[in-house]
Amino acid sequence: MLEAMRLIAERKISAAIQEGLLDIQGWRNRPLPMTHDHLVPEELRMAHKILKNAGYLPPEIEAKKEIQALEDLLAACEDEYIRVKQMKKLNYLVLKLNIMKGDTCSIESQDAYYRKVVERISVRKTNSE
Repeated sequence: MLEAMRLIAERKISAAIQEGLLDIQGWRNRPLPMTHDHLVPEELRMAHKILKNAGYLPPEIEAKKEIQALEDLLAACEDEYIRVKQMKKLNYLVLKLNIMKGDTCSIESQDAYYRKVVERISVRKTNSE
């Protein structure tokens, strides 16, 4: 199947070059741009490419985006109660991501990351305490 698709693509490219519809002078003797799919197993590359072109992302990438958005929200949050609540959610998302990757460690074991996040949260003591 892939071989047939490759042959069809090569024929169409050759026809476009002969008709003058495709200018290859700018690309001649230059490497093609690298894709980031070298870490994806070869049998899954086509499926990943189709899903990526359709706007879908792997669950790990979605989780990383959600973690980044939550970190940004946490940095801008002023209310300490909401910050603590968001920290719990962040801890859950990081744990969920680690489980997806097959790693069962918690956020506390990632000392540098945990320290940075905790530094952003300064729980203020009230006068009644």
